[in-house]
Amino acid sequence: MRQKRAKAYRKLMSLYCMSFGFRQPYQVLVDSEMCKASISQKLEFAKQVETVLQGTVKLMITQCCIHELYLQGKAQQPAVDLAKAFERRKCNHREAIPGDDCLASVVGETNKHRYVIATQSHDLRVKLRTIPAVPLIHINRSVMILEPPSEATVEAKESAEEQLLHPSAPEIAAMSSTNAPAEAPKKKKGLKGPNPLSVKKKKPKPEYPMPKNDTKEGEQGKAGTKRKRDADEERDAGEHQPLQRSGRKRKRHRKTSDKAVDSEVDEGV
Repeated sequence: MRQKRAKAYRKLMSLYCMSFGFRQPYQVLVDSEMCKASISQKLEFAKQVETVLQGTVKLMITQCCIHELYLQGKAQQPAVDLAKAFERRKCNHREAIPGDDCLASVVGETNKHRYVIATQSHDLRVKLRTIPAVPLIHINRSVMILEPPSEATVEAKESAEEQLLHPSAPEIAAMSSTNAPAEAPKKKKGLKGPNPLSVKKKKPKPEYPMPKNDTKEGEQGKAGTKRKRDADEERDAGEHQPLQRSGRKRKRHRKTSDKAVDSEVDEGV
């Protein structure tokens, strides 16, 4: 498969997954004509389907489609063997009906079970294009092709996106209840408490109060240190005091002239 085509198929399957809830492994319903075409073109059917859908697949077939292959005789025995390898999908038809009608009834009006239809019937493909979210696969010249989304699929996708933009009914009810004006609470009449600014704040109590004995011993220790300090100061003052007096007082010496005068006076007498 070319890279450009593979990229387009990947985008297409992501559209079905995101918008309509498809998931792997994809359930692929195969009709009798597709089995015959794959045998005639010598295709590895399961591998080709996985390549086209870009993921794992679960191949399924109805009992009515297998009954069509049985009616065509031994010439279509290889196609019957291929169909037997697929998982059987119950169609709840007691008597076998044509394969196109059987697949259309299994898909229903909305493709509730999210089937991918692999068919070579042109009429069936035209009918299924009117149903949204139905991927269609067919073989054209030994090449398996995934058809682009139909108009019904595109319209269903756009309508789903628009619904996501608008609020749902429960959301609208919730918004209306929140927007309703709430009744103001009535004030109760009674005595008013004191002004918190004028009330004296309580002093926080110490977590670990000091014992009384320790405080007394601390005071006595402080008083003892004070008495020692006073005694030391008085002792220092007593030591320095005589030094200061000896420094101030000086001895007086008489002059020699005065002594000579006194001695002369005594001799004259």
